[in-house]
Amino acid sequence: MASGRIGKADLLAATNTTVYTTPADTFTVATVSFCNRGNQAVTVRLAVADTATPDNSEYVEYETEILSHGVLERTDLVLSATQLLVAHSSATNVSAVVSGIETSTA
Repeated sequence: MASGRIGKADLLAATNTTVYTTPADTFTVATVSFCNRGNQAVTVRLAVADTATPDNSEYVEYETEILSHGVLERTDLVLSATQLLVAHSSATNVSAVVSGIETSTA
């Protein structure tokens, strides 16, 4: 089972991006860090979702503002087998990095 950095993405503007998928027969405890590398504030979203297109009930962050060169970190996210972490940014120049540990349920 993996541990450490388990996912990453350079987010596109206004696009849902799956940054991590929990393997079958596994659960994951994860932290997601958003880094705004740009010169303007952005808003981000983060969902623990069952599909790559989250429904409104799956968001844990929604339109949360990150100032220029700022960071947002969301900790202690627990994902069941096959669940996804889906990130979204209002602009480019935003990184999403997932770190955590996967544990077998088999």
